Amino acid sequence: AAELTATFIRSISAARPKVADYPFTTLHPNLGVVRVDHERSFVVADIPGLIEGAAEGAGLGHQFLRHLARTRLLLHIVDLAPFSPEVDPVREAHAIVEELRKYDEIDQPVDPLAEKPRWLLLNKTDLIDESVNPNARAERIADFIRDFGWSGPVFAISAINGDGCKELVYAIMDHVDATRAAEHQEPVKLNRLAAAEAADAAQDELDDQ
Repeated sequence: AAELTATFIRSISAARPKVADYPFTTLHPNLGVVRVDHERSFVVADIPGLIEGAAEGAGLGHQFLRHLARTRLLLHIVDLAPFSPEVDPVREAHAIVEELRKYDEIDQPVDPLAEKPRWLLLNKTDLIDESVNPNARAERIADFIRDFGWSGPVFAISAINGDGCKELVYAIMDHVDATRAAEHQEPVKLNRLAAAEAADAAQDELDDQ
């Protein structure tokens, strides 16, 4: 839902996208610059409007899926306290993953979306009532992770009041820094290999003379 992603963008960056309590409110991805300190920052974008069939062109989802190709990390936000009791968070989460897989099958991108690093953000945990059961929040998180079959990184947050967002931001920054370092090292390794091969070829020519 656009409301979820827009609220999250507002929580961790200086961007101020419009927020509404209904899905599919955004026609263009919202961008926000997240500054961890004076020298470190990253850009976050919300990709709203993903509905079942998005990969085949339903809604504007297919358009938005293209924006994911340039990202280093996908943050999958799941509402653990949906407005409607008829909404199944596990089913909704599986639907998003399925759209990523379908998009890869149809467009066949060089860097498949379903294989990109993806973290699970369990949002609205502050709305889980613990007045009767003090472990209700932890139990719902554990139940979701089990039912969703998730084994990757998980962050329990509340985008509306910022709970858990600071730890998440620093974790994202560390991931981005590590990815950037790996991207810069790879060309260096290739250049060194090319230089070594050139040196070997030059030596072979000298030996033949």
